[in-house]
Order: sequence, then C-alpha cells, then structure tokens
Amino acid sequence: MINLLYEWLKSFDIPGIGMLQYISFRSAAAVITSLLITMGFGRRLINYLQLKQIGEEVRDLGLEGQLQKKGTPTMGGLIILASIIIPTLLFAQLNNIYIILMLITTVWLGLIGFTDDYIKVFLKDKEGLAGKFKILGQVSLGVIVASTLYFSDDVTVRERVQNANGDFKKEIVIDPQTGLQEVRFITNDVKSTRTTIPFIKNHEFDYAWLVPFAGERGEFWRWLIYALAIILIITAVSNAANLTDGIDGLATGTSAISGATLGLLAYVSGNVIYSDYLNIMYIPNIGELTVFIAAFIGATVGFLWYNSYPAQVFMGDTGSLALGGILAVFAVIIRKEILIPLLCGIFLIENLSVMIQVAYFKYTKRKYGEGQRVFLMSPIHHHYQKKGIPEAKIVTRFWIVGIILAVVTLVTLKMR
Repeated sequence: MINLLYEWLKSFDIPGIGMLQYISFRSAAAVITSLLITMGFGRRLINYLQLKQIGEEVRDLGLEGQLQKKGTPTMGGLIILASIIIPTLLFAQLNNIYIILMLITTVWLGLIGFTDDYIKVFLKDKEGLAGKFKILGQVSLGVIVASTLYFSDDVTVRERVQNANGDFKKEIVIDPQTGLQEVRFITNDVKSTRTTIPFIKNHEFDYAWLVPFAGERGEFWRWLIYALAIILIITAVSNAANLTDGIDGLATGTSAISGATLGLLAYVSGNVIYSDYLNIMYIPNIGELTVFIAAFIGATVGFLWYNSYPAQVFMGDTGSLALGGILAVFAVIIRKEILIPLLCGIFLIENLSVMIQVAYFKYTKRKYGEGQRVFLMSPIHHHYQKKGIPEAKIVTRFWIVGIILAVVTLVTLKMR
C-alpha cells in the first residue's frame, strides 16, 4: 500500500516524501497506527462484548480474586489481530515474501483461536475446539512456512565465497568519491537451511548436517528435517503462549518484550553493515519485517491498556495462539529460532511446569496409588498465586525475568 502511495505522491514533488521509503519511518508509523487502532477499536469492541455478554467462564480454582473476573469480556485477541494486520497492510511492502508469510501466520492462528473461543462462548462447549484440530492447524502452518522458506527463490542468505583452501575470497574495491581502496569479501546470495546458534565460533548451524547419510534422497530428507523442526517450534511456542495467558497482562507483556528483541535482530540481520560488524548472517530483504514487528509491539503494548491488572478484557485463544505462533515464525524467518528457548524462557518455563506436574502426578499415582504434585498448581504462575503473592507482582516479576532473558539473548551475538 505504501509503495502505491509513494509512487503517486512523488510526482507532486512534495518535500520529505522520500521518507516513505525508509524502513525506520514506516516502522514508526506502524507502531503509532497500531496504538491508535488499539485505543479506538479496543474500547468499542469491549463495549460490544459486554453488551452481548460475551464473558469468560471462570472455574473456581481457589485463587484469590479469581471469581471477580467472571463475566470479563473475552475474544479481545481481535483487537490485537486488527492492530497487527491493518498497519502492516498500510506500511509494509506487500510483495515481500516474509511479510506475506507473517500475515498468513497471523490470520491462520487467529482463525484457529477464534474458532476455539467461538465454540466455548457461543456454543457453550467448555472444551472448545478439539486439541487434535488445533495441532492439525499448527502443523499445517508449519508445513506452509517450511515449504516456502525451503523452496522459494525469494528466500536466500548471503554467504562469503570460499576458495579451494577454505579461505574466504576477497576483492579490492575503490571508493569512487575518495579514491581509497578497500578490501571486501566476495559474497553470493544462496539457498540455505543454515540458522544461528549461540556460543560457537561461527554462530551457524545447518539442518543439512543432521542428514549426512541422505545420498540421492538428500533434498527430501533435508526438507523433512527442516519442516519437522519448524512444526515443533511453531506448535510449542504457540501452545506455550496459550498456557501463559492465565493472569492479567502476563502473556501480552512477555510477548511485547520478545517481539521487541526479535525486531532488533531482524533489523541488524537485514543491514549489511550491522550484520557484518556483529558477524551474523545477512538475510536480503529481511529488514522489511521490522515494519511488521513494529505493528506487533504496538498491538501488544496497546492491548495492555485494557489487559493489565485488573483486566477489562481477555485476549482468549484468538490472541494467545496467534501471539506465540507469530513469535515462532518470525524467529524462524530471521533464522534465530534456536534462541527461542532463551528469549521466550517464560513460555518455556510455563510449558515445562505443566509437563512436569502432569508427568509426576501420573507417575506417583501409578506407583503409590495416589497422585502427588510438584507445584501447588500449574502453570507455574498459579503456583505463586497459591503461595499468596499478588497477581500484579507476579506479572511484574515475570516481565523483569523476560527483560533479563532478552538482554542475554542479544549478548549471545557477541559471545563465541
């Protein structure tokens, strides 16, 4: 959309119109627009949900203040989705393959979550959408993302060309303005399944290394391993975000922190100078994702206006499944998915707490005839609620941990 506007306006020779080309300007515009949509559309949607009595069904779990939330409007994730999609359509280059993938991800997972909420609220089925259909939807999205990234000619990375000795080839370039000579590495844009991995010398890992035995069927096995990894990441992070959305503002704030970090990583990965300085993978055309993630940050921060304690609206699965999936796919696209367990550590801990609780309960019930628990309640944020810690304090402390994890994630770029 912004390209069409620029092409039309530049013929009028308007001063400053060239700013529409800059990613930094369009990202700022996306944030502002997202916040405005959240504030304007959000209040109206909340009023409509209250009018239609589309409220949350709250089970009595013995948590302080829990029953007071009964009737709080749900499906507020529609606010988040609108605040992400509209600014992206307005300010991003819609012919960019990465932007297309992120829009598909947002709509796809938003629809799965909306279906789940619709069944719970309107059809009065507390179970919502069957788990197998949620998983099927997430797996299908994973296949689409993996296939696009693996086969599309528009998806490449820039790598240095090596000679027969394994050394990187160089060339001497003369600056036309200064006449000075500069030695540069010779590079090529190539298809690759390489990704970023911390704490090792070259910061790179290739999924193809996992199938050295493939032989003639190497192409199929490389795609299969790559697709399985992406499916696992999308499914795990999307469901983990859903589990984290248990107290006011926790999933929203945590997602905003992770989104801001991924946005910074996308910006430096799409900048030749910064990526070379940090010695990280340069990905052509990836910088455009900064506009999308700017809208994402604006949507999550804006939603906190209504979702912070005490919440005026819950995002429901409409929002939580989409938030986790967006972070997962974004990380995969910028080839930083191996950093997710660190960056999205809050989601990981929430997920693990449920898995540990269920596994230990089943084990002790089978062995002793009576199930025992590791935590007072899972996910782990409910454990702290059971211990009497106020909800707002739990959320704030989790945010602080999320910020620490985000900083550590960025630091790993320079740790070898």
